[in-house]
Amino acid sequence: MRGARAQPNTGSKEGVNSSKQQKKKKEITIDSFCTGNEQRANETEEEDPAKEKSEIPANWIQALEELKMQFKTQLREAEDNWEKNLKTKISHLETENSVLKAKINQLENEAKEMKDEAKQMKDKVKKMKDDLQRNSDQKEKDDQKTKDEIQSLRTRIQQLESSNLTRQQDTIKQNKKNEKIEEDMKHLIHKTEDLENRSRRDNLRIIGLPEDHDKRKSLDIILQEIIKENCPEILEQEGKVEIDRIHRSPPVLNPQMTTPRNVIAKFKNYQTKEKILQAAKKKSFRYQGTTVRITQDLTASTLKKKKGMEYDIQESKGTR
Repeated sequence: MRGARAQPNTGSKEGVNSSKQQKKKKEITIDSFCTGNEQRANETEEEDPAKEKSEIPANWIQALEELKMQFKTQLREAEDNWEKNLKTKISHLETENSVLKAKINQLENEAKEMKDEAKQMKDKVKKMKDDLQRNSDQKEKDDQKTKDEIQSLRTRIQQLESSNLTRQQDTIKQNKKNEKIEEDMKHLIHKTEDLENRSRRDNLRIIGLPEDHDKRKSLDIILQEIIKENCPEILEQEGKVEIDRIHRSPPVLNPQMTTPRNVIAKFKNYQTKEKILQAAKKKSFRYQGTTVRITQDLTASTLKKKKGMEYDIQESKGTR
């Protein structure tokens, strides 16, 4: 009986030790993996150090420490990766948010532009409508005014037609008077032109003589030198041609003119003037290396008629 009782007590004691050992292992594993707190494991070792040393392998604690370090490293890497992924997602979200904001702003701007365009179109349509209405009103006024004017013209035409015969007769009489006046004017113009040309019969026109020669010598001396250089045989015995007067035409120099003014010379002897003119027709006159033209001094109207006649002659000959 005692032996039978002793056995259960031994078994009970071993069961308690076994459960205690399992509890101790369980507590060490949880503390090592989760909190790293080894206080409970140390307390357990202090209770029964001989049994723990005999039951726990020598490298088990080291393995737990390595496992703990691995777990911490993996946990840290997981946290870093999670933080990086979170930052990346946040960056993507911020980028998408910026893109969405830009698109929203673009849509808002487009909507505003469309609204402005719609308003402008509405204003244009209103303006066109107002213009059409105003033009329509103005057209009605113009039409009425035109009708009134037409009626007034009809009345006026009737009045004119009633006195047309008298006016025609007056017109015929006036035309005859005008023709007579025109003939008289032509005769007077021709007579005046002839008288003016006669008054210029002793004149010669010198064209192309530079203006700077006047500053050094008088025109009288320059003309004597031109005659001496080109037709010395015409000079009289005293070696000088008698000139009544000589001047530039027009008398005032126009600074905008690029060509020199003409020189008008009136000779005392008509025959001398004619000899110089004939000599100038045969050859070109020169003065100090410059070509000068000598022509008869005629009125502007006579020159115009002369040019017209020359043009007609050239046309008839087919030279132009």
